[in-house]
Amino acid sequence: MSGTVLVTRQGDIATVILDNAERMNALSHPMWERLGQAMTELSGDESLRCVVLRGAGAKAFAAGADIAEFERERADSKQAKRYGRAVERTLRSLSLCRHPVLAMIQGVCVGGGLEIAATCDLRICGESSRFGVPVKSLGLVMGYGELKGLIDLCGKAVALEIALEGRVFGALEAREKGLVNRVVPDGGVEEEAYASARRIAEGAPLAARWHKKFANRLMQPKPVSRAERDEAYACFDTEDFRIGLRAFLAKQRPQFKGR
Repeated sequence: MSGTVLVTRQGDIATVILDNAERMNALSHPMWERLGQAMTELSGDESLRCVVLRGAGAKAFAAGADIAEFERERADSKQAKRYGRAVERTLRSLSLCRHPVLAMIQGVCVGGGLEIAATCDLRICGESSRFGVPVKSLGLVMGYGELKGLIDLCGKAVALEIALEGRVFGALEAREKGLVNRVVPDGGVEEEAYASARRIAEGAPLAARWHKKFANRLMQPKPVSRAERDEAYACFDTEDFRIGLRAFLAKQRPQFKGR
């Protein structure tokens, strides 16, 4: 079993690192499990304001699942079902993390790597980054939980194009398809990603969590209830709102407390 998932922290920004550089940060089964656990733990940390998700090194964000372990971990449908449930749990934990999650993409972002990035809230990549889900060449399909992130992000037609054609394409096409928010020079990906994370962290954390919650809720077909709509006004009862209003009127930078 190769690779691991590391968590580091600087102030109110956490970094989650997919660390399997020798295999282009391909995810082993334990890495999928650990990533889900890490995101659940970070979601419960009230002092955090943003999470940056990245691969180790600059050659790859993640090259998907580690195919070398397929004969051991996914040799038949019974094994694949257990593996797939772990993948879907992890993708769900990414989606449900209360804090904004930003994918910092350098190099290859394919297969499960693209599924992970698609489930994050924002994606910033380098000019030479490469994207795709070439599972057609393995005779495999993306499960419902794996397809959902792509469809939510870029729509059914684009998601099907990615799955059916199996092409690996560049950063500019990824931006055209709505897969990434920003493409920057390769040497500036880390700087831009953390600059974005700092901008997020400087905002009111409760407001950021509400925005993420509301955006996720609006992706569901069920109509928004009156009680849910009323929650959008709860921010007016927070200390952060009073801090922000006073700072705005005084032309000062607000120092939010998250309450």
